[in-house]
Amino acid sequence: MTYAPAERAALSDLFARLGPDSPTLCEGWTTFDLAAHLVLRERRPDAAGGIALAALAGYTAKVQESLKAKHGFEGLVELVRSGPGGFYGLVPGLDETVNTVELFIHHEDVRRAQRVWEPRELPSALEETFWRRVRAGRGLFLRKAPVGVVLHRIGGGVALGGAKDAPRVEVTGPASELLLFCFGRQAHARVDLSGDEAAVARLMDASLGV
Repeated sequence: MTYAPAERAALSDLFARLGPDSPTLCEGWTTFDLAAHLVLRERRPDAAGGIALAALAGYTAKVQESLKAKHGFEGLVELVRSGPGGFYGLVPGLDETVNTVELFIHHEDVRRAQRVWEPRELPSALEETFWRRVRAGRGLFLRKAPVGVVLHRIGGGVALGGAKDAPRVEVTGPASELLLFCFGRQAHARVDLSGDEAAVARLMDASLGV
């Protein structure tokens, strides 16, 4: 079963319904900015480096703005919808492997920035996919955590990360919510936290994710 196409279609539908000026959880970005980011990531590999590297961020921002000017919001949404674009569409299976998590997180970035929202009930196989990603990437996602982090997946599974020889915070929830938490959406992830109050506060304020 593949899930990237379903997330892509649902996010595109949501973009079209909300329009270009709706907020997202990506600081400073509207839905217009987020649509441009997704198109840049898939179709402009020359500019994608600035997504992760601060030294290249200026060029990435310029290209992102140029995509907005060239295509407009509706054009960008159609490019997102018609994906995967660029290299992602050339290698069989790459869209599912690389983009399922990216599209899910950004779909939730739009959903959870709205006034009213509730977590979606996701297929169990997709939750399994997210749990594998959490376990495999916890060292990267939690590398800036100032405390130890114990991730408890509802339904079974524990993963450790964060700082060693530091107070531990227990974070419990479905795999999808733990994924969002580990990608820096702590304030919007439906999880339960337990531990020293100061340690919990430090974890909530930490810059998590890639």
